[in-house]
Amino acid sequence: MLLEKTFFGGKTEQRVIENIKRHMKTLGSACEVFKEAVEKQDKELMLSVADLEREGDVIRREIISNIYEGAFLPFLRPSICRFVEIVDEAFDVLEDAAYEFEYLELDDEEIEEDCIKIADVNLKMCEMLSIAFETLFTKEDLREKNLAIRIYEKKIDEIKFDLIKKLRKKEVKDFWEGKILSDFISFLTHVSDVIEDASDYLYIMNVSLR
Repeated sequence: MLLEKTFFGGKTEQRVIENIKRHMKTLGSACEVFKEAVEKQDKELMLSVADLEREGDVIRREIISNIYEGAFLPFLRPSICRFVEIVDEAFDVLEDAAYEFEYLELDDEEIEEDCIKIADVNLKMCEMLSIAFETLFTKEDLREKNLAIRIYEKKIDEIKFDLIKKLRKKEVKDFWEGKILSDFISFLTHVSDVIEDASDYLYIMNVSLR
């Protein structure tokens, strides 16, 4: 079977696969830490997101290096690289949100609750993406996982629209307070968009291999 030959071709391919799994697991850890930091309003804990982003970057570089050393068939290498880069973009956006959190004061319970909900769904999407990647090596239907990620993303959109209504009514002390809050929510909600993009790209890869 072509899929097995291209993905299970040798030790280098196996190392890349394991590193991709580790890359997504690290993103999941970053999402989990982020959620906990928002729940506890813990700025010190939030600093761990940047540490995990750097760890993810090291893994990404190793993956790309192994691929350019000759892992996988040539037609497949760009697709795998692109998937890994999209996952890495999710790290970057999450780190941007974590940076804004350092200067943010979430003093509105409703807004805080919505942010926690979004962080929780981001985590669930990340976990589902890891499960979806595993389906490349099984006979399971990737479409179900892809649909689940789309449903999660839609849920975040719904929370976001409701949150924007609340933000429009919120009084802020000055321009910078409003900008930091707006940027924080923008980055936080964009994480799901990137994960959905990764899921879509994974589906394209899967179809091209069948």
